[in-house]
Amino acid sequence: MKKDKVTRSRKQKIIRWTKIGIFIYGVTGIALYYFQEKLLLHPTPLSFDYQFKFNVPFKEVNIPLNATDNLNLVQFLPNDSTRKGVVLYFHGNLENINHYAQYAINFTKHGYEVWMTDYPGYGKTTGKFTEPNVYMQAREVYKLANTKFGKDSIIVYGKSLGSGIASWLASRKPCKRLILETPYYSIPDLFSHYAPIYPVESLSKFKFPTGEYLKDVKIPITIFHGTDDWIIPYRYAAKLKKILKPGDEFITIHKGSHNDLNEFPLFHEKLDSLFSL
Repeated sequence: MKKDKVTRSRKQKIIRWTKIGIFIYGVTGIALYYFQEKLLLHPTPLSFDYQFKFNVPFKEVNIPLNATDNLNLVQFLPNDSTRKGVVLYFHGNLENINHYAQYAINFTKHGYEVWMTDYPGYGKTTGKFTEPNVYMQAREVYKLANTKFGKDSIIVYGKSLGSGIASWLASRKPCKRLILETPYYSIPDLFSHYAPIYPVESLSKFKFPTGEYLKDVKIPITIFHGTDDWIIPYRYAAKLKKILKPGDEFITIHKGSHNDLNEFPLFHEKLDSLFSL
């Protein structure tokens, strides 16, 4: 009788803890779904009358998209009046153009303009951040660039979050080269690292399937990724290797993290060689 009591008590505890576990799993899953924008996107909005201040020549352009939404673009200009082309730079998930302007010199020193655009909710760009919206804005930036530069003078560059957007654009519009810095295979694939016990494909509002887009990119592709990247672990970017064509490059920066590849000589050696072609 005593043994039955102990067994019954143990079963009740198991059932109780199972219910608690299921409850926690469910609540966490709901939170992941409804708050994933907060986890993925970290914008810093700016007022429309905010004045950019950079130590290099630049021009600010605002593109009205509809009655309410505006696309803000900053064009960083080389000191030399001769232009070799333009880099369409799609930045990461932090802040706004102010945070990424420091990297423009990597390209302007080679005679390229660098056009950085903010996503909806970032900087002065308005509207709702959705996958179709950021693709549409990328298309508008390309359209404007193509009025000034031929397809053989347009380089598309994607950093972190921007790698999915850059890959989408390069898979659909003719250009010279696609360069990705710290990319991911897809957002659901990356989320599987942070939430391995959840059906991330169903939970993810954003897909940005970089790997799928790269299959349709016909131009040369160069990828940079660091082995110590803790935000987008190296193995999640390394999956892109199997998609690359002969002649494409996957450049591994040993000890490189997510936000410090610009500090490594190899990064600049490779980048400089690409822009001297």
